Amino acid sequence: MSIFDIMKPYRLDRTAFKAQTAAESSDNYDYWKQQSYTERLRAAFYLNSVAYNFDINNPPRLDRNVFKTRKRS
Repeated sequence: MSIFDIMKPYRLDRTAFKAQTAAESSDNYDYWKQQSYTERLRAAFYLNSVAYNFDINNPPRLDRNVFKTRKRS
């Protein structure tokens, strides 16, 4: 089973968005509050893969030349 099989319910419908009031947007908050942390992270990872256009099964590696770790003194 690939990650794409898991993410099929999270397909992004670009025609479904509209301006919302605070009351309408709280429905989304309630839905995601009921989901497990794992489901929330899966959905966030999928949305990142769509936004940054990378393959969800082969995410980009961290460029160690740009990001370095240092010990605190």
